[in-house]
Amino acid sequence: MKAAWRIALCLAAVLLTGASEPVLVPEVSQRDIQIQYGFTGAELLLFGAIVYPGGTPPARDSDIVVILKGPPQSIVLREKQKIAGIWINAASSEFRSAPGYYAVASSRPIEKIVDKRTAAIYEFGLDNLQLSPAGTIDPEEQRRFLAGLVDLNRREGLYKQQEGSVEILEGVLYQARLSIPASVPTGTYTAETFLVRDGQVLAAAVREIEVRKFGFELLIANVAEYRPFTYGVCAVLVSLALGWLGGVVFRKI
Repeated sequence: MKAAWRIALCLAAVLLTGASEPVLVPEVSQRDIQIQYGFTGAELLLFGAIVYPGGTPPARDSDIVVILKGPPQSIVLREKQKIAGIWINAASSEFRSAPGYYAVASSRPIEKIVDKRTAAIYEFGLDNLQLSPAGTIDPEEQRRFLAGLVDLNRREGLYKQQEGSVEILEGVLYQARLSIPASVPTGTYTAETFLVRDGQVLAAAVREIEVRKFGFELLIANVAEYRPFTYGVCAVLVSLALGWLGGVVFRKI
């Protein structure tokens, strides 16, 4: 209900100012996602309105692209190679700014909305992610490691591409649903919405979403980060206690 009121107020403000270009008024169903015990993931609704000059949609159809991106992380990707029957780490590559989560939803397939250059500029799609490799690396090797990173995160549900999943109603209202798995990293996420027509990005807007641990999970995370020695000792004691308890149970069976 609050989100609807925010959209209504933004629409009124845009119409009163008489904007000469289309304006996006985006909103998200949750601005704060709390990860606590039993968290199995969440479904995020990204929706909003397109405000056109004069309040009338053009005769030509427009497209919407929505990108939900998690906090950037430094990731070292290692390639395993089988030598003499043993799998060992061979080549490796480090990416300084790989998003911990990336999902893109669009009203049509990306290649039908924009050309390859525009898709690369705005990072529309998994094939257009711009990651910063650390150090000097052969371009062909970089592409191979990038493809491996995308494939790995895709299989874990952290990277996804949902073409044709954005619904546009009457050329004015839009909505998209994106699922967030339980394994997502915490931090500040950005929900970027782009309005595209005739291959050109006409408008863009951003909303931020906080994903954070809550309750007992937050306590454990804080202890592990700020008091690693205490965390290690507690982990060992818990393991010993569980082992002793398991032994007692099996002796009585």
